Formats: sequence, C-alpha cells, structure tokens
Amino acid sequence: MKRAAHRPKLGVQGPVVAWQDPWAGEASDRIMRTGTGSVCPSQDPKPEPERFLNALRDLQTEFYVHHVIPGADHSTLLRDIANAEMDICLGNEYGNINGPWVEGTNRYDVPDNLVAEAGRTGRCIGLLYDEPEHLQINAGQYRKDGWFPHWGPTDGMSLDASRREVERAAAARAGHVRRVLEEAGLERLSAPLISEQVFPVMFHTLARAGMDVCPKIMKESFQSLQLCTALGAAKQYGRSMWICADLWGPDAGTWFTRFPGFPGHSPEEFDSALKMGYWMGPSHLFVENIDVLLRSTGRGFEKTEFGEIWTEFARKYVPEHPLTWDYSQADPDIVIIHSDDSNYGQNKNLFGNRNLEADTHSQSVFHIWHLLSRGEIPPHGSCMHIPGFDFPRHELKRQVPLASFPLEHGFATDSGKSVHPLFYPVNNVLAYDGYVSGRMLGLPKLIIAGGSSLSNETYSALIEKAEEGAVVVIAEWLLPQDCPAKQRESGRTGAGRWIVSPHFLDERIRETVDPFLGEERCWMQRFGSAEVRMFAKDEGGFTLDFEIGHIMR
Repeated sequence: MKRAAHRPKLGVQGPVVAWQDPWAGEASDRIMRTGTGSVCPSQDPKPEPERFLNALRDLQTEFYVHHVIPGADHSTLLRDIANAEMDICLGNEYGNINGPWVEGTNRYDVPDNLVAEAGRTGRCIGLLYDEPEHLQINAGQYRKDGWFPHWGPTDGMSLDASRREVERAAAARAGHVRRVLEEAGLERLSAPLISEQVFPVMFHTLARAGMDVCPKIMKESFQSLQLCTALGAAKQYGRSMWICADLWGPDAGTWFTRFPGFPGHSPEEFDSALKMGYWMGPSHLFVENIDVLLRSTGRGFEKTEFGEIWTEFARKYVPEHPLTWDYSQADPDIVIIHSDDSNYGQNKNLFGNRNLEADTHSQSVFHIWHLLSRGEIPPHGSCMHIPGFDFPRHELKRQVPLASFPLEHGFATDSGKSVHPLFYPVNNVLAYDGYVSGRMLGLPKLIIAGGSSLSNETYSALIEKAEEGAVVVIAEWLLPQDCPAKQRESGRTGAGRWIVSPHFLDERIRETVDPFLGEERCWMQRFGSAEVRMFAKDEGGFTLDFEIGHIMR
C-alpha cells in the first residue's frame, strides 16, 4: 500500500532584538529577550499586529512560536493568531531569563490560566521549553542568586538517581499541564511539552518523561550526531520530533547581521539546513527568529536574504519535493546504545549535580561517534562547546559596538574563516539509550554499546541480536559481573559476532567497524524504503547536496 504524503508544519518564532512585540509593545523592551545578559533595545519600528500577521502569512507561517512575556496580557495575541487561522506554540524562554522562576529552579512555567486560555482557542499545539537540558546542567546561565537547575536539585544523588529525578520532574510537569487542560474541559486537546535542545544530551531522558523532541539544527551542533540522537529518542519513546532551524550561531560574515552571532550562519548554510531538516521528516519545522528574515521599516516589512531563502523553501521547495515518509520510520543499519549521562564534553555537573564528574566510561560515546564519522567528529565532545573551537562571533563582538547594529552587509573577520559546517558523514545511524528493547532495535547490522550503564533487558537484547546475525561491539565494563565466561570473550556467536573491548578507538575495533561505514563523504539516513543521501557541496561542508533513493523490500 502506498503511504500517504507527509508534510511537516512550518512555523516562525517571534522577534528578539529587531522590534518590539506587536502586542506587548514597550513591555518587550523592559526585559532581556536574549541570553546575552543585557536588555537589547529594539532596532526597528514596532509593527502593528495586523501588519505583522500579514508578514507571517507571506512567510507561509502555519504556526507561530511565541515566548511568553511574564505578566503581560496575551488575550489579544491569542485571539488574533487564532483568527488568522494559525496555530500557536507558547515558549518559556523569557521567563527562564528574567523570572519569575518555579521555586528551587531556574525554570519558568507558562501560568495555568494562560495554558487554559490558549487551549480554548483551539489553536495551541504545545508548550516549548527552551534548552531545558542546558539549564539543568549549566544552572547558573541566567539565574545568578544560587544553583537552581531547571528541573530541580540533584546534588548528592548518584548518576542514575539524578537521571531519574530529572525524568520524574519533567513527567510531573507534563502531567500537570494535562490536568489543567482537563479541568478546563479540554481533555481531548494535545498540548505537549516540547524539549528544544542545543546539546545532544537528555533527549532520551526527557522523551522518556513524555516530552516531544526538538533538536536545534545549525547552532553549534555536529548535525548528524544531533539529528541521529534526536531521531533515536523520538523513535524509542514514540514522541513527535520537531526541528528548530536556529539562526543564532558561532560564525560571522558578510551577510545581514542583527547582533553578534545572530545570524551566525551564512544564507547558503541556512538554505541547506532547511532542506536537511525537511528531509528528516519532522512533524514540525520552524525558524528562530523572524527578525533575521525581515526588516521592519515603519512602512512595512522588507525581506533579507534569509527571508528570501525561507520564502523560496516554504513556497517552492516543500511543495515540489513531497515526502512519503516521516521521522518515525527511521530504520538504522548502525545503532549506538549509550546511557544518557547528560555529558556533551563538559565532563561535570551531570544532570545539574555538582558532585558528579564524567568518567572515561561516560566519555566513551564521543569515541563511538568519532569512529563512525571516520574521524570527522572530535573524540572529546558532542558539540562545539568543547576545547578546540574559537567562534568568529567573538571577534565581531569585540570589534563592533552594539550601537552599530544591525549591519546591513555583516562583518568580515580577520581570518575570514567559518567554523560551523553542516556535513559530518555517518552511515544510517540511530542512537538509543541504555533501556532500549530488542523489539525497538529491529535488525541493525552493527550495534555499539558504550556509556556508563546498561539495563539488564538491553544487555539480553544485545546477546539476542548477535545470535540473529548482528555484529555487537560492547564495552567490557558493561558486562554483568555474573555473565558467562563465553560472553567475556570476543568471537562468533550464532549468525553474528560478539566483540568485547576496553576502548572503542582500538585498532581492532576500527577494523571491525570499517565495513559498515558506507560510502566515504556521504551522510545517509534511511526512512522505510527511502534513503536520504547527503554530500558536501563545498570543500568545507557548509552546504549540502541531496539525493533521494529507494531500496526494494
């Protein structure tokens, strides 16, 4: 039976530095709307709501992402968005930055009455939690009066207990929102909590708690690692997968620039990133933020080069390239299994616990990605917030006073080099956590199990998969103390192989894994019978070419 076409919903997030919120007006200039640690005066004239809504329509906006301004009245906003026949997603970023915070945390929750009011419009599709993994681990990012992790304190707990506490708190919040909607007579409304993440950690923990998954692409991520991890979490726990194309980033260049690092990606990279995100088949795809796409002139809006790219993508590329699959059909040849330890290379404050530091077992997942990417992904972290990366936006910030922004033609750094490519080749990989079942694993050809812990159920599933024909590479420290002697030795078992190793960068493991790495200089993801093949379009991999093929089943 032919599968029906899948079309992700397309959305746009509101302004942060360009103009005042069309509904809140001056109230939006009295708070910090970015994570820069200061109030940024608006650069452009404030548009009236109707003009702003017309601009959203012109951008083909199906849902609007609006970060709630604490204390403001949102009734007119909700009514106007609903009357414009758009959906709305309410976010918590401004409250995270400014407060008020939930007691004992650095987290702002959208108030119950606003959740109910948004629900009654019939157009509220979710509550966006901005970088909750970041604010759990780096609890002092915004709130400076103490150590208050996003989901609550974990100091003094074991790693496993810290993970379970974060899961418990996120699940409790998701349950509370459901009860608020039920008490408002909206029990049939789905308004999930959405975990929008810059770091590729805690996807599995928060999905296990009931949150939908939303990886940020571009930003400071290694794209294949970020997306393969998010895809795995969404598939393992049956959650929706949103994608945020985040224009904040590390680079600077001769493109329209609102603020250092905004945008921190070239127009060409943005174009490729939108297509990359689209081919992953997400449920929702949105861009952060609208004030890179448009200028407000007082007479109306003018599109920037980024706005032209988004419009071309929404109006032409999406309709001309229909999807016959979605993210839930991701079907890996290679599976990574690792405990979700919340370590992206910072090696401390695991799950916000100041008593926990990452040991070599926790860091082993970085070695796995390094191995599977043919050395393209570094062996000491899973994003660019690790030693070895110097962001060009820092030079822009040092050399250009904030009063000079926006920069119509951007800023050429002394080096002229960008640091954030899109292309990191891997061959049809998904990442699951240490609780994955044998049924969920399916029939991969290669499974690599690392991290600090593994459930008994998953360990049994690995033995089963090796018997069925997979090559299973497992860290020796994950073997149960009472496992049979045969399982402590590498060799053939059933139709497959069982490889035990103390280190994933061992030459023997490289030789074992090499036949599974696929075509060089190709990143491939399979969804059902469809293969999405991505190649570096330029020497540095900042832009991508795409090939879509199908395999016979």
